Amino acid sequence: MLFFVAIAIAAPWLAPPENPYEPYRIVRCGYTHMPQPPNGNNPLEQIWKVITKQATICEARPFGLIQSYDIYYGIIWGTRTAFFVGLVITGLNVLIGLLIGSIGAYFGRWIDEILMRITDIFLAFPFLVAAITLAAVLQPTLGRGLLTAMIALIVFGWMGYARLIRGDILAIKEREYVYAAQAVGAPHYRILLRHIIPNAIYPTLVVGSMDIGSYVLSFAALSFLGLGAEVGYADWGQMISFARDWIPRLSDHWYIVVYPGMAILLFVLGWNLIGDAFRDILDPRLKGRI
Repeated sequence: MLFFVAIAIAAPWLAPPENPYEPYRIVRCGYTHMPQPPNGNNPLEQIWKVITKQATICEARPFGLIQSYDIYYGIIWGTRTAFFVGLVITGLNVLIGLLIGSIGAYFGRWIDEILMRITDIFLAFPFLVAAITLAAVLQPTLGRGLLTAMIALIVFGWMGYARLIRGDILAIKEREYVYAAQAVGAPHYRILLRHIIPNAIYPTLVVGSMDIGSYVLSFAALSFLGLGAEVGYADWGQMISFARDWIPRLSDHWYIVVYPGMAILLFVLGWNLIGDAFRDILDPRLKGRI
């Protein structure tokens, strides 16, 4: 993950944009539909030429071209897209789930009943199918882009966090320190924000850290189907979408799938491993174990 962070920070130097005002627009070298192989057998040498400005991206072609779009440029700037999409979607989903779950669990009764039945209604829809449907519905209005796919993934992604935080708050609100805060007349918002949520949020944060990679994968799926990033935008899912016509001939054009596919694989795997480590750190039952 530190490697991906470094790539995202150094993107303007690793892959200088042709238009500084549109850095996420993938460099296009011509207009041929035929994939073009990498220039040379050593991609690191070609990347170094780009960094040192000995050659342009179109001249170097470290990872080859697909539909005349430079794969290397799309992967480098797609790293920033992946971080933005993953962190924003996860953060908003956790926030919505935290708000609904904590209010329902703390106040209980009919408030909890209404909020949980709404949650159940959203849970009844298969996540990816519902997101695809909503993105297709929103696209004529909002247009094709990051916003459309992100809204679809947020609308159908908060329910698990609401259920998780609700269960933890139901247990914690029965603790003595919560009763003590209520006895001295502390307002509800202070009890929730100061005493309950800080002690109940850790499992939700662990799940959220593991879900960042999953949301990036789901966003890539929407982009592959034409419901995510606009054409030519630096996004890993769209890079693989460009290659769909050449899947029967991948033995000849392996680079059009291997490079963006490895980027998605390693990015998602990295977040999953971070989530596992985060869980081990925050779970007191695992402390002291070898």
